[in-house]
Amino acid sequence: MALTNQDDAELLRQFREPATKEAAYTALVRKYQERLYWHVRRIVVSHDDASDVLQNVFIRVWNALENFKQESQLYTWLYRIATNECLTFLESQKKRAAVPLGDVESGLENRIKADPGFDANRLEWKLQLAIQQLPEKQRIVFTLRYYDEMPYEEMSRVLETSEGALKASYHHAVKKVEDYIKNH
Repeated sequence: MALTNQDDAELLRQFREPATKEAAYTALVRKYQERLYWHVRRIVVSHDDASDVLQNVFIRVWNALENFKQESQLYTWLYRIATNECLTFLESQKKRAAVPLGDVESGLENRIKADPGFDANRLEWKLQLAIQQLPEKQRIVFTLRYYDEMPYEEMSRVLETSEGALKASYHHAVKKVEDYIKNH
């Protein structure tokens, strides 16, 4: 089934009706679960952490969906919630460990290396390691643009940042990723 804004409008209408609320929510979760999972997974790295964060995302969606004003697309709103949940998760990891964020990020790199299928010579693994070297904001911008192919206009609504700043962040991220891949 094609993902369209009209489908979203119908889901929202059904969600606001008590008789169809749960079915509409279930349909929304099915529609966006995989895309949001991979967005979250690229940021937090671990499958278990991504599953936990995604569960929190959908709890927040359930609690806030009735008040969604449709000032942006549903997809944009969901990505904003998912991104914020990822940032909250990473911040809590940093606080829990009582270490600088850089150490948390190197821990994410170590999780990649611990994966049973890890092969440092394969390009996709080098790319994942390169992405983990990026500062948090650049990492999020890079994953939204590179993996999700999100337009800058949409990304600016998700991250609440200007398109120009996002383009600059993406440009710097690409350069850092290229340098990392060339040198490792």
